[in-house]
Amino acid sequence: MNVDQDLIRRSLAGEAAAFSELYYRYLDKIYRFVFFKTMHKETAEDLTSQVFIKVYEKLNTFDLTQSFQPWIYQVARNTVIDFYRARHEHTNLDDCWGLPGADEKQQQEQRWDLGRVKEYLEKLSAEQREIVLLRLWEGLSYQEIADLLGKSEAACKMSFSRAIAKIRTEVLISLLFILFTNLK
Repeated sequence: MNVDQDLIRRSLAGEAAAFSELYYRYLDKIYRFVFFKTMHKETAEDLTSQVFIKVYEKLNTFDLTQSFQPWIYQVARNTVIDFYRARHEHTNLDDCWGLPGADEKQQQEQRWDLGRVKEYLEKLSAEQREIVLLRLWEGLSYQEIADLLGKSEAACKMSFSRAIAKIRTEVLISLLFILFTNLK
């Protein structure tokens, strides 16, 4: 039995400390995931709290034969989708990068921090971007990503490989452009 399953069993048995440990194991990961979807600190904090409330309320529905990590990411993903639906925003829910009307200074700082990374990620499809973020930033396995997205492991590997190849090409083109511009 893995650590997550043990913590879930103990949580379901009423041991509050076990859920607390589960919470702290995933808090930073889920916050980062939600933040990348909203690009707004306070919204990400609120939604992350909602995710853990939902996890606590629905923990008894979790299938202990499955991996917990894709399940909690699915709860987080659905929470973000519900948030945008409630706002009646007409954006592609898989392509959410920021909230309109957020503090301009905060947005500028976020753009500065994520600048180049975001520029390259934006050139990917929404699905490729999500796979890259889940694989590189969140450290999910291909199987966990496949479970989360409802795809095969092979399809996720192929999509990741193509996305990385595209990013490498974009980086090379950017470097060549800079080099060419500086030679003039």
